[in-house]
Amino acid sequence: MRVVFLGAPGAGKGTQAERIVNERKIPQLSTGDMLRGAVTAGTPVGLQAKAVMESGGLVSDDIVVAIISDRIEEADCQNGFILDGFPRTVAQAEALDGLLKEKNLKLDAVIELVVDEGALISRIEKRVQETIAAGKPVRKDDDPEAFKQRLVVYREQTAPLSGFYAKSDRLKTVDGMMSINEVAQAIDALLDAV
Repeated sequence: MRVVFLGAPGAGKGTQAERIVNERKIPQLSTGDMLRGAVTAGTPVGLQAKAVMESGGLVSDDIVVAIISDRIEEADCQNGFILDGFPRTVAQAEALDGLLKEKNLKLDAVIELVVDEGALISRIEKRVQETIAAGKPVRKDDDPEAFKQRLVVYREQTAPLSGFYAKSDRLKTVDGMMSINEVAQAIDALLDAV
């Protein structure tokens, strides 16, 4: 089962991906982890990525796709995988489709967790208040202003993926404002229907 989760920051993608990893025994592939792993392993594409990262540049889509290509060939991906943080743009989604086609594979599910951004911001603000009240440090990604900026970037770069996948009838949506268990049940129903 090859799955991509879409949704705004804070929508619950990580929570649901972790659950699916445990229940369905497929790995969650984080582009950041894969890049670091390829650099550490000294693979040819990892060495390319290392040179770009050391120069302070952004790793190109071509390099990221090559790293994903190598990673999905590993034994733990034979039954599928969940992509985390990729694709982030339509160009990346097109590159992913091309890569999978070359390998005679396809995505089994593209699931978007649809959420209300105002409610997400309220959740973050409440979590910050609770963290401060508990005397704990506030995580950088929980800063409400930083979170609002992440939402802007999401709307500009990643939200268009919904339309891209909807055009090919691959997009399935789940109300991400339901409880964690209700979201899990809805996702499981979609995955079981694949």
